[in-house]
Amino acid sequence: MKKLPIGIQTFSEIIENNYVYVDKTGIATELIDRYKYVFLSRPRRFGKSLFVDTLHNLFAGNKELFTGLAAENSHDWSKKYPVIKISFGGGNFRSKEGLLENLLKSLRKNEKRLGITCTATSPDVCFDELVQNAVDRYGQPVAILIDEYDKPILDNLDQLEMAAFARETLKALYSVIKDNDAHIRFAFLTGVTRFSRVSVFSGINNIVDIS
Repeated sequence: MKKLPIGIQTFSEIIENNYVYVDKTGIATELIDRYKYVFLSRPRRFGKSLFVDTLHNLFAGNKELFTGLAAENSHDWSKKYPVIKISFGGGNFRSKEGLLENLLKSLRKNEKRLGITCTATSPDVCFDELVQNAVDRYGQPVAILIDEYDKPILDNLDQLEMAAFARETLKALYSVIKDNDAHIRFAFLTGVTRFSRVSVFSGINNIVDIS
């Protein structure tokens, strides 16, 4: 009997260790084919992070993980795309220093994985550099995956000044997506709150809410 993947958010771990997996790869490929900017709002522990990781593996071209799944035959495996993934699922966002440190740490992970660098110490400028450098190195537009986009704000609802700082920091970060439209193949963002209630996505007018 297959094991249940309780608490596991890594797609490759589920597939390689033969855990029970409800195939949502067909939905993933449909989103990729139909839209460019997609937003999903769900409560925590509802599988958002696993779906984000599934998208990561699709864009990275890890076809061997999708054997027997819907995406094996529905996804275009002829191209691979550099993936920039930012997750706010963990980390301390209760101070300005903590937020900036965790943001830069997440961006540095992408640098290492993609073999590129950014020289900026400001998260939004570094993010912009990563997009540009990834396109230059790989010759393909990037896929951007942002998990729990609103957590730094929600974690500070009892600290209004810090919540406002988090909001402005994230607004600057997400504006990079709008400014790099020509260099983006696909962007997927998840969170707990609906994006229309937290105006950090100003300028991304054509984002599709599939919540």
